[in-house]
Amino acid sequence: MTETSPRSEPAVPPGEGGLVRLRIDLSYDGTDFSGWARQPGRRTVQGVLEDALQKQPPGASLAGSVVVAGRTDAGVHAAGQVVHADVTRLAGETRSRTMPVASDGLPDLDRARHRLNRLLPADVRVLGLRRAPAGFDARFSAAKRHYRYKVSDAPWGVSPLQRRDTLAWMRPLSVDSMNEAASALLGLHDFAAFCKKREGATTIRELLELHWERVDDYQLHLSVSADAFCHSMVRSLVGALLWVGDGRRSTGWPAELLKTRERSSVVAPAHGLTLIKVDYPPDDELALRAEKTRHLRDLDAREISRRD
Repeated sequence: MTETSPRSEPAVPPGEGGLVRLRIDLSYDGTDFSGWARQPGRRTVQGVLEDALQKQPPGASLAGSVVVAGRTDAGVHAAGQVVHADVTRLAGETRSRTMPVASDGLPDLDRARHRLNRLLPADVRVLGLRRAPAGFDARFSAAKRHYRYKVSDAPWGVSPLQRRDTLAWMRPLSVDSMNEAASALLGLHDFAAFCKKREGATTIRELLELHWERVDDYQLHLSVSADAFCHSMVRSLVGALLWVGDGRRSTGWPAELLKTRERSSVVAPAHGLTLIKVDYPPDDELALRAEKTRHLRDLDAREISRRD
């Protein structure tokens, strides 16, 4: 789970031949993908989605790359990913030779979604396709991102039916110990100890939820929410908490790691992690949220510096 690509310009103002922004709600099984972001010679979610969008009939063609709410690492899944795509509108005489279009020059979006799902592989589904409200930016307008990590501590491992989205941890885990350790990590911090650093990218984040729940005798779920996550942050948090849960580390160890700001080598495997949903503010606050987010990291950096 990382930040998205830097492309985030607003759509061109509406008009014949201008751009219209679409919101795409997406789900995918990340097992057979090399992550979200397009990479030469690799199968990625962005790659197959953009390829499918380009194969749509000439009702609305993709202008540039899609922008995602949060890039996922190789093997990470999504139940509620959000993407925006800027597409060209239909010019007058073109409309009669393509699929039915609305008065705004876009093709019928219900039919377009159906066609996209026919073009996409079975491990990616478009759940929703609609015109985005004014000011919408899939990345910068997002207020919260919610993830879930699934673990089985059964002595035999994990059920074969759950092997693609659940980690087998064949040591008994203490939910109470993990939640005690997790509580010290909540709030605004520099999570450098739990992030894979990228040049020029901040590791300051506000962690809003980090809570384990045992859902049956051997199944545990971790719910994680934040305004945004840096590269490998959730998997690093999971790894540290699992070492607390099985007794190899004390409940205070993750907080000690946080203070050192030195990268932890304990990172949980990707396949247990799923992006559940992305929250956005009301439509009339989308543009303001996007503007604030672009400046948020600098403000967070000043706050952390003041506290230190």
